[in-house]
Amino acid sequence: MHCLIVIPTYNRAGSLGPAIEAALAQSWRDLTVAVVDDGSTDDTADVCAGFAADPRFVAIHLARNVGTAQAKNVGLALLPFDAVTFHDSDDLPHRDKLARQARVMARSDLIADPCLPWGPRQGAGAPAPLHLVLTAHDHVTADGGQVKICRALSLVDDFFPNLQFNTGPLGDWVLINSGLFRREMLAQAGGFADCIEEDREIRNRLLMHGANVWLIEDALLTKFESPDSLTVQGATGYRSSRRERDRQAVWRAIETWRRDGVAPVQTMDLANVSLRQVVNPGRLAVAADLAMTPESRVQLAAQVAAAQAGHAMRAAA
Repeated sequence: MHCLIVIPTYNRAGSLGPAIEAALAQSWRDLTVAVVDDGSTDDTADVCAGFAADPRFVAIHLARNVGTAQAKNVGLALLPFDAVTFHDSDDLPHRDKLARQARVMARSDLIADPCLPWGPRQGAGAPAPLHLVLTAHDHVTADGGQVKICRALSLVDDFFPNLQFNTGPLGDWVLINSGLFRREMLAQAGGFADCIEEDREIRNRLLMHGANVWLIEDALLTKFESPDSLTVQGATGYRSSRRERDRQAVWRAIETWRRDGVAPVQTMDLANVSLRQVVNPGRLAVAADLAMTPESRVQLAAQVAAAQAGHAMRAAA
């Protein structure tokens, strides 16, 4: 199973290096680590250049800032993988994080127990392949506090808010962005919605599509909250008007699914994404099986070809 770690980043050169090193140091060796630089104006390109000699490393520098969701979509659209996980640019994973997730995902002994109402998509008594493997994590707050995040009920909080009452710190939920996604499920459900609640939205959409989910209760990742984190900033924080609008859209999608019984598919629109620079462009390939607009596929294919031709010319010089 070839695993991809995508690290979207924007002006985090100071913390990015250790995050890349920790990703490349994973004990699961069949992997690619890809930084998607979302138009940074600091020394991010210099940090990435320091890892160029590692054939498992790729850096895609975008010409302009498009937001975290679209940066993640760029990773999905341009890099081959059997399973993919997303790390923040200051995350420090346990060296066995990916190995433990991949080994759980590869299990073939899981059966849909007939005592539960599986429905037509997953027949009772049939094998139940895992589509998403999550992990608990240690969360270091901006004021230096540390808590373990492993609140499994949070996975269904938008579907069953009556199960959710605050029993821990604000934000005490299992984060989707450190989960390991099976490619086949993303091919069915699509990529990330272009919003700041992209993790919440894709989590719900995967559940609507019937994704089989496993939670590893050990904390295999340390995440850091900083004063400039999206969830701390006034414009995008937990109580911001922008985030509230995105949440309303997420909840409306659930209402529509309950009424119609049809799970939505998120088609990636990357036609306006421009690649400024690519480290190790030979690893890039435009995905043929993921939902993407035709314009996106054409534009990205042309840019990948140009990046690979330019690299070949420099190598021959």
